[in-house]
Amino acid sequence: MNEYDIIIVGSGAAGLTAAIALADHCKVLVLAKGELTGGSTAWAQGGIAAVLDAGDTFENHIEDTMIAGAGLNRRETVEFVVENAPHAILRLVEMGVPFNKDSDALHLTREGGHSHRRIVHVDDATGWAVQAALLKTAEAHPNIILLPGQACIDLITGRHEQRYSGSGRVWGVYALDEKSGKVHAHVGRATILASGGAGRVYQFSTAPRGATGDGIAMAWRAGCRVSNMEMMQFHPTCLYNLDVKNFLITEAVRGEGGLLKHPVTGHRYMPDYDARAELAPRDVVARANDDQIKRSGLDFVHLDISHLDPDFVVGHFPNIYEKLLTLGIDMTKQPIPVVPAQHYTCGGILIDLDGRTDLPGLYAAGECTESGLHGANRLASNSLLECFVFGEAAAKHILKCWDQLEPPPAIRPWDASRVTDSDEEVVIKQNWTEIRRFMWNYVGIVRTTKRLERAQHRIQMMTHEVEDYYGHFRVTTDLIELRNLLQCAELIVRSALHRKESRGLHYTLDYPDLLPKAVDTVLVP
Repeated sequence: MNEYDIIIVGSGAAGLTAAIALADHCKVLVLAKGELTGGSTAWAQGGIAAVLDAGDTFENHIEDTMIAGAGLNRRETVEFVVENAPHAILRLVEMGVPFNKDSDALHLTREGGHSHRRIVHVDDATGWAVQAALLKTAEAHPNIILLPGQACIDLITGRHEQRYSGSGRVWGVYALDEKSGKVHAHVGRATILASGGAGRVYQFSTAPRGATGDGIAMAWRAGCRVSNMEMMQFHPTCLYNLDVKNFLITEAVRGEGGLLKHPVTGHRYMPDYDARAELAPRDVVARANDDQIKRSGLDFVHLDISHLDPDFVVGHFPNIYEKLLTLGIDMTKQPIPVVPAQHYTCGGILIDLDGRTDLPGLYAAGECTESGLHGANRLASNSLLECFVFGEAAAKHILKCWDQLEPPPAIRPWDASRVTDSDEEVVIKQNWTEIRRFMWNYVGIVRTTKRLERAQHRIQMMTHEVEDYYGHFRVTTDLIELRNLLQCAELIVRSALHRKESRGLHYTLDYPDLLPKAVDTVLVP
């Protein structure tokens, strides 16, 4: 049993923000699956939304977020996050994030759904710069221990105490050390899940390889409610390339004048779908792209910014420009082939404004949560912001209640006495591929009840198979991820079947209309 003050699962924006805020007072362990930079934060191209422009107001940012969220946002959460945004940006500047500037002021760009320019960015690689600054700050602090290569299996709760307790109190996690193959119990007075989303449930996704919904699945198994899991955001413009699976063409390309066109006829089609054309919210643009592809039997559509000055294009999107050149595409001269892809998990573990979950001792922040910020559709560049605000909120609450957080009791070690090494890894690979394919085809951008029921039937059959496998063989990262993916797929499908309307990101042909009242889908374990 390895004992610390605080256990944090995830080394992205939310996890590191919390660790840095706690480290002056507590000994913090940060666990990362794979590399420390393996999460979604490093991949975020766009930027961070904050009211910093003279003509902009908190009220405008709140209103834009509420409109995108299609009635499911909790207003108090939106106000809390928006009002804390300028402070979050200031903290990042202090940590050395080199945001783009116009003379002395920060350069602000605009993205779909925003009424004003309010996105601070570092070229088109904001996430990478933020991740680097947070890691550098965390590595320099003597009270923060960063441990990569740890695949978390399950939360340690009262039922794992040497003296069994049904309290549901969370004491940490069991994690597989990917190098040694041993499972360790990491315990502390409080645990923060900052483990990211579940994008890898889908065949096409911009999410990194490790986005398998681990935190959501662990929290659900331990007894937390999850909310709005049917609200999966699809990014309208992922590069279509059979060798490069998840390269994103940022929203800002459309924000700066990129046009979507039919690749055969050259027709610019977005004005046919929405008066805001290319600047409509993501769900509208993703459905339009999906419709064009399905209607014409296409593999992709075109995103074209070649009509703008080449220096402007290269200056604004240097990383995308360089990457595309290596694939034989010059975006200053020719259109970019794009397809929609899963991009963001808007639902997740239910939390309050302090980042508290339903279980004592367990907090959560970032993409694994449903805080009430995004509602039925996330507004562009609000996600990194949510990580900073809730990472800090959870840390503040832990410090405020420190005296009430008792030290952990004796915990039973992980029991591997009844399992053997697997002789049929093929089961994992087969099920992994199958889940991602049927989720894309049946539970994708446009849904029907029949498709959802087909997916549900397959999930039920696979669950028996995976549970049987899990009970007999030693855990591996692949097995842990498969179990979590399947659990998240089940939660997504159950939530989607529950919602008898089309709202935000959940679009079903059987219930195309909005119900008069917006109600969260809350699943209780």
